[in-house]
Amino acid sequence: MHLHTLPAAQRERLAFIEFRLWFLGTVTRKEVMDRFDIASAAGTRDLVLYRELAPGNVLYEGKMYHYQESFQPLFQHQPDRVLSALCSGFGDGERGTGTSLLAHDIPNRLNQPALQDLARVTRAIRGEYPLRLTYHSMKTGPSKREIVPLALVDSGLRWHVRAYDRSKQEFRDLVLTRMDDITDIKPGDKSHVLQAHEQLAADEQWQRIVDIELQPHPSHPYPESIMRDYGMKNGKLEVKLRAAIAGYVLRQWQVDCSPEGKLDGSNSRLRLADLIVLDEVSNAVLAPGYQKRDI
Repeated sequence: MHLHTLPAAQRERLAFIEFRLWFLGTVTRKEVMDRFDIASAAGTRDLVLYRELAPGNVLYEGKMYHYQESFQPLFQHQPDRVLSALCSGFGDGERGTGTSLLAHDIPNRLNQPALQDLARVTRAIRGEYPLRLTYHSMKTGPSKREIVPLALVDSGLRWHVRAYDRSKQEFRDLVLTRMDDITDIKPGDKSHVLQAHEQLAADEQWQRIVDIELQPHPSHPYPESIMRDYGMKNGKLEVKLRAAIAGYVLRQWQVDCSPEGKLDGSNSRLRLADLIVLDEVSNAVLAPGYQKRDI
């Protein structure tokens, strides 16, 4: 029997069993039953099947299934999703656990977008239609806008919407929590139809991929520690970023982008090796120490 021949729901339960074994050391039939709201017999069948598929991964002892040192995962587990599950529980909604699995402490964002606003924006992204709203700018205060939302962007501090702003006639990042009075532009309205220049394919900064090479900051006394922190090989870390988010990422990672790496190394543990890559990044001004070069 192969995993890909099993129903999707059963593969999800098997992945849950594997997760508990690998990251928590044990799994019980009751945990499977509670997570997926299934009968005792079904929970037993899933555990037996997992044991058949990966006999080296699990040992049944004391009415509990235990992790084995010969463990080899059947599923691909992404680190960020693993950490999220360990700290926040499995999923949301009726079948989500809603409780953390390990002691942890993660600072909350200072503000989160209202779910009804987020949902209206994400529906517009998926349905490919524009919105009218009031936007509260830090520079000009509230104003009426007409936008074409295209993608979500996490700056590390807050959530943005990558959008074509018809009011400004350019692509912009708009902060979700600054949006108010959001309404759909319905079919039949002459503004409903999107133009080619308003779509994501026309967003040059979104489509441009820049190659970022990061190095330990030259002023740091223990560069080997930094290399381990960031998984560097040969003293460098190469990252590909969309130009549209490069400034946010470099700020979040506190990368020294000053011409000669002069920022305080105790705050900036990383240095951008080649500043030329930022010449065509529109939000490079967000990068720590960045100074626009004369070209």
